Amino acid sequence: MAQFRDMKTLQKFAATHAAIHNHFNLDRHLNPRDIFKQNRAAVVAEWRQLAV
Repeated sequence: MAQFRDMKTLQKFAATHAAIHNHFNLDRHLNPRDIFKQNRAAVVAEWRQLAV
């Protein structure tokens, strides 16, 4: 929090970070490797479409 001079800036960052983190957080330990990799590839493809 020391890097943020304004609470409003911190809140904007935290909200954005949470949305992106939840999009990519696929709970690796709960899935077999091949299914994890398929899900991860799908998420990255979707992210690239949204980011363009």
